[in-house]
Amino acid sequence: MAADDGLTRSERELARLLREAHSRVRVLPVPPEARRRLVKRLLAICGAAKHDLDRAATRLESFLIDLDDLVSDTRSAGNIAEGD
Repeated sequence: MAADDGLTRSERELARLLREAHSRVRVLPVPPEARRRLVKRLLAICGAAKHDLDRAATRLESFLIDLDDLVSDTRSAGNIAEGD
C-alpha cells in the first residue's frame, strides 16, 4: 500500500511537491545555518498541511519560488560565466 493511497488529488500533489522541496533543500550548496532555516520553514509548511491544505500549498509555492531564487544566486559551475 502506497503512502499516497486514500488522498485526494490536491493532497497527492502537495505531498509530491513537499518531497521535491525536501530533496532540493538536501542537496542545496548552502552553509549549514542557511540549510537549517530552510528545513525549519519547510517543516512548518508540513505542519500547516495537517490543518489547512490551501494555506500550506500557498506557503509551499512561495517557498519553492524562494528556493529557485536562492539557487539562481548560488555560484556553481553551472552558472558562472566562462572566464570568471
